[in-house]
Amino acid sequence: MQDFIDRYFREAGIVLASLDKSVIADMIGRLDDLRRRGGRLFILGVGGSAANASHAVNDFRKIADIEAYAPTDNVAELTARINDDGWDTSLTESLKVSRLDRDDMILIFSVGGGSENTSVNLVQAVDHAKFVGAQVLGVVSRDGGHTLRHADACLLIPPQAEDTVTPLAEAFQAVVWHLFVTALARNGKE
Repeated sequence: MQDFIDRYFREAGIVLASLDKSVIADMIGRLDDLRRRGGRLFILGVGGSAANASHAVNDFRKIADIEAYAPTDNVAELTARINDDGWDTSLTESLKVSRLDRDDMILIFSVGGGSENTSVNLVQAVDHAKFVGAQVLGVVSRDGGHTLRHADACLLIPPQAEDTVTPLAEAFQAVVWHLFVTALARNGKE
């Protein structure tokens, strides 16, 4: 067990040292612009990333003073949409009802970033955001998937060993969004 613990922390250190600080700075700037123009932030994730999205919404609202929402927080709407229309369109249809537009932004938290076979609801949400002119940000891992290829700014959490990709991706989503809201809070006071 000690070997695994040592490896896990070694890999976490490699990830931390590998994060692209220029992408992070760009994302903070885009979020600050969103706040200045009064746009809304929709944070999207599935699985553990949905839980991260929920927590991040609180922080963006309370700490960074950005109007933020996680469509997966409304379990009744989410499950009704899944039941009636299917998983693939569940997030996009929620964004349509919220009238996502060019003044708004979506932030994707995902291990893989979405593909034609995995997290298709995120793929469709990214495509819808691009269609209406909303900015797309992402914090993803693996090869970045659809989100990395189509986002306006996207931070790639470099994958390590297969058995640590998901835990490190989801852990660093939290590290990064906490950096975002802390930087925005400081910027709002300067």
